[in-house]
Amino acid sequence: MRVLIVGINYRPELTAVGPYTAGLAEHLVARGDDVTVVTGLPHYPDWRVARGTRRALWSDERIAGVSVVRAAHYVPRSQSALRRATYEATFGLTGLAALLPLPRPDAILGIVPSLSGGMLAKVASRRFGSPFGILFQDLMGPAAAQSGVPGGGAVARATTAAEAWAVAGATAVGVVTRAFVAYLERLGVVARMVHQVPNWTRVAQPSLTVDETRRRFGWTDGSRVVLHAGNMGYKQGLEQVVEAARIAAERGLPVRFVLAGGGNRADEIRDAAEGMPNLDVIGVQPDGIHASLLAAADVLLLSERASQADMSLPSKLTAYFAAGRPIVAAVPRGGASAGEVERSGAGLVVPAGDPGALLAAIDRLGSDDALARRLAAAGPAYAAANTSAAVCLERAALLVDTIARRVDAPLEAAA
Repeated sequence: MRVLIVGINYRPELTAVGPYTAGLAEHLVARGDDVTVVTGLPHYPDWRVARGTRRALWSDERIAGVSVVRAAHYVPRSQSALRRATYEATFGLTGLAALLPLPRPDAILGIVPSLSGGMLAKVASRRFGSPFGILFQDLMGPAAAQSGVPGGGAVARATTAAEAWAVAGATAVGVVTRAFVAYLERLGVVARMVHQVPNWTRVAQPSLTVDETRRRFGWTDGSRVVLHAGNMGYKQGLEQVVEAARIAAERGLPVRFVLAGGGNRADEIRDAAEGMPNLDVIGVQPDGIHASLLAAADVLLLSERASQADMSLPSKLTAYFAAGRPIVAAVPRGGASAGEVERSGAGLVVPAGDPGALLAAIDRLGSDDALARRLAAAGPAYAAANTSAAVCLERAALLVDTIARRVDAPLEAAA
């Protein structure tokens, strides 16, 4: 079967959507499919084009058996509604030109985000007369309204309309969390067409022992290490973590916050941490070191803006669960992330935007070893049952087969 996948993120990006799109494409190749991916320039999470990237308007390469066609596009160093629109529009134009000469696929899958990935999938469907579907990693309409990007609220209605246009006529729709279903139904998607295709746990073995990791990063003062590992953007709401660190320092609490990753607000957060002895900001780490950080932390932290509810489910949660450390989620109550943490039994959920509640949860774990051990044990068990690569990749492949109308039995609905 010939499959076309369209999405702006792909290898060699190490975090968020790119590795999952690549993993699916390579899984399809391994089972015998002919897979082409139309994607953008590697730029995430730092929002700058990766060093060594070929700067041609279009380029192609073969990665692990996948034909990868890269279309150049604008990459905004900082985020605003206008810059985001330009980012989407430029990939839409160059991506369209890249896919037009391709051979007719049997199935087309658009990956959202970006919004242009979904829109290009629909345009390609009309161009080739092939069925298409969309896999929603995030919801772009709610993202515009909830993420805190300057000007985002003003364009949320237009973004939602574009998302509704993109998904209309899809043969099947995949979501990484059930929390997305209600929004898609409001866009006119029939519930039985929406299927849960969760992200899988990307397992990497720690390359350092716990003691080696703590020495390497200077975690030797006996403080409880609270680690946020992942993107540093608007939707993470890391101001609450900076404020929690400030309060902890004032009170003399033995807590060290560590923010590990990159993103369009990394420099701003790094400036805010200047002079704070209990707040470290470090860059994106190789897989083995990243896994070592997770294993060496006392608490894994999930932080979101108070306005964020149902726009996304952070991919970092799969790695958090597998790491076997207790989680504290400072996220909106009733949102997608809160629901996932509560279902897992692997963490405590506190209200987003309340640094005092965040510190209280950390203190509770520090003083209740039995609770910390119980939460830590629940994560790997939940990951094994719900987010193993074998199970999730087969569900994603079945979504592609459903789009191509090669299966009669529907996927298990997400609702």
